[in-house]
Parts: sequence; C-alpha cells; structure tokens
Amino acid sequence: MNRDHIEGGVRNLRGRAKTAVGAVGGRPGRQIEGAIDQAAGAAQYAYGRARDTAEHLARDGRHLAHEARERGQALYDEAESRGRHYRDRAERHGRALAHRANENRATTVAVVAAVAFGLGWLIRGRD
Repeated sequence: MNRDHIEGGVRNLRGRAKTAVGAVGGRPGRQIEGAIDQAAGAAQYAYGRARDTAEHLARDGRHLAHEARERGQALYDEAESRGRHYRDRAERHGRALAHRANENRATTVAVVAAVAFGLGWLIRGRD
C-alpha cells in the first residue's frame, strides 16, 4: 500500500460520511461536497492501486531480467567451456595425424597422390 491508496480510501469514507450527514440534516450542499469527496477519494484510491501494481510489475520485471541475465551467462560459460574442449580435442587429433603422416611419409605421399588423381579425374569434363 502507498500513500495515495490509503488517503484515497480515507477521503472516500469521509465523503460518504458527509453525504450521510447532509442527507440526515437536509443540507444538499453538504451532500454534494460528500459526493465530490467520494469520487475524488475513489479516484485517488484507484490511482494508488495502479501505482502499487506498476511497482510490483517493475520489481518482477527486474527480477526476470536478472534471472535471464544469469541464465544467459551460464549458457555462455558452458558454450565457451565446450568450445575450448572441442578445440583442444581437435588440436590433439591433428597433431596425432600429423605425427603419423610424418612417420609414414611414403604412404602419405601415395595416399595424397591417389586422392589428387581421383579428384582430378572426377572434376575434368568429358571430352
């Protein structure tokens, strides 16, 4: 509850009391003042409730934004960690392959030549 919420409720009740006193005493001016206070109090009360609702929504929005940021950071950290893992794994496999190719140079040259010949044969156009 905020100040407008409380003051609006009090003003509405005061307006009802004025209207009742004006009706009992036969004073139409007092009844009109009471009706005006009732309407103003109801409007202020409604404004106070709307303000409370807006504050709650803003607080909830900040909470959701904070939670989304934390989840996003966690996903980013996980993706970065996995990326490092796969990069390291690829580097290890590449080094192992290069080491094996270096140990078996003749076989490597024969395989590369066969692949190059096969690709050249597939790419060339039919004459």
